[in-house]
Amino acid sequence: MPFTGFTQSDFDTFHIEGLEARMEAIESRIRPKFREIGEILTNDLSALAGNEMYLHIAKHARRTVNPPKDTWLAIANNKRGYKQHPHFQIGLFDDHVFIWLAFIYELPNKAEIAQTFLKKLKQVQTIVPEDYVISQDHMKKEAFSVQELGKKGLKQTLERFRDVKKAEFLIGRHIESDNPILQNGTEFVALAKETFATLMPLYKLAYNQK
Repeated sequence: MPFTGFTQSDFDTFHIEGLEARMEAIESRIRPKFREIGEILTNDLSALAGNEMYLHIAKHARRTVNPPKDTWLAIANNKRGYKQHPHFQIGLFDDHVFIWLAFIYELPNKAEIAQTFLKKLKQVQTIVPEDYVISQDHMKKEAFSVQELGKKGLKQTLERFRDVKKAEFLIGRHIESDNPILQNGTEFVALAKETFATLMPLYKLAYNQK
């Protein structure tokens, strides 16, 4: 089935009390949509990256008490997992969708990737549009626009990513839950494709550090 868009019900999932009930809603409401989006984007990203990319959908398997505050799909060039690799993400909190190129703390060579970005800071700034946002922790909603950070803030963010073990670097877009584009599957997928195509040079810069 083609992806038809997100609904308010998808966002309301994260207000359901209890781990089991919320996980059931994630499984029935959101994961089928992730599979639909993922099939399209995995093929697209494989072509852009020049190597095979694989879809992963968050399982939240380690959770035993607290229900997840968000959920996501990830696309990486490794079939077995994504956390130790640069990867692309799409996911939901209760109030927005995120579209990320993600470098999270499990990356074994994150210091080298950060140093590459710092050495090529001007190039990084050229790649990334000013209205994109950056997060330093995939568990939190907060993100800062590239324009707001400026060159100095971007440099400090990358230095923290390099030097702090748990620091992360996620870059992309936030789309508020009431944005009409989310209800149009074709338009949303086109936006995700455009975002990932824009960020692909950054992905390749990082990938060359592997």
